Amino acid sequence: MDKHGRLADFLQVRRGQLRPEDIGLPTYGERRRVPGLRREELAMLAGISAPYYTRLEQGQSRNASPEVLDALAGALRLDEAERVHLHALARAPRRDRGASRPRAEHVTPATRALLAAIGGTPAVVLGRRGDVLAWNRQGHALFAGHLAQDAPDDPGRRPNMAGLVFLDAHTRDLYADWPAKARAVVGNLRLTAGRHPYDPLLAALIGELTMQSHEFATMWADHRIEACDVADYEMRHPLIGTLTVTQQTLRSPQGDGPALVVATATPGSPSATTLSLLVRATAPREAPRPHHGTEPRTP
Repeated sequence: MDKHGRLADFLQVRRGQLRPEDIGLPTYGERRRVPGLRREELAMLAGISAPYYTRLEQGQSRNASPEVLDALAGALRLDEAERVHLHALARAPRRDRGASRPRAEHVTPATRALLAAIGGTPAVVLGRRGDVLAWNRQGHALFAGHLAQDAPDDPGRRPNMAGLVFLDAHTRDLYADWPAKARAVVGNLRLTAGRHPYDPLLAALIGELTMQSHEFATMWADHRIEACDVADYEMRHPLIGTLTVTQQTLRSPQGDGPALVVATATPGSPSATTLSLLVRATAPREAPRPHHGTEPRTP
């Protein structure tokens, strides 16, 4: 975290990304000494005083009302997911020195039963930091067939989806539009970091990705938020070829437990046919049954 806090950092970066011409402010050809809007310009658009906004951006005021936050969201041209993220940053709890390490995430028997029930559809269960907690046979084959199928069962070997997207060559090649997938991963991580600002495991993951991937570091510094609960991706699978799938993320109503990610294709489309090949290729093979009348005789 920067010295002024997450809310202050977010406001400063997003203000710098908004140009005067984007909102119809005349510049009269002047040379501007700061990127994007000035503080007083953004304050004017939000209908608040410039000194008060300056205190917010410098981390000197932590009690912004919901009305002020909504006004700032409108001035910054934030979408709904970004507006919710702004509110989460403003109400982020102070660090509790006595806070314990986050509890280990696990998959409930009910969720495992659900995975088994949708065996014909690739599915993955992700923890809140993107750790793969479980996958069915088809989900493993579609997203990470180059890894051991039992990897999610061992916390020490458990893959992380953000790590795969940025640090794994197989996963990078899997997505035809890799930058779009990468931005979605970063945007979702930003949302998680806003909700859980003092999660040490999340901080460690972000630190690792920042150190090992210049692309991640650049996207993370951009402060873009993207809640990708439903997204279409063209995938270039090494076993079945090219197909387009819809990845849907299904969360519990509380929004804090593991999420189920399923991949489907439009019924009747070439991609649906291609995906069915993966389902057949990964189906467990039954042992051949002896034909009637050919059972071995006992002496």
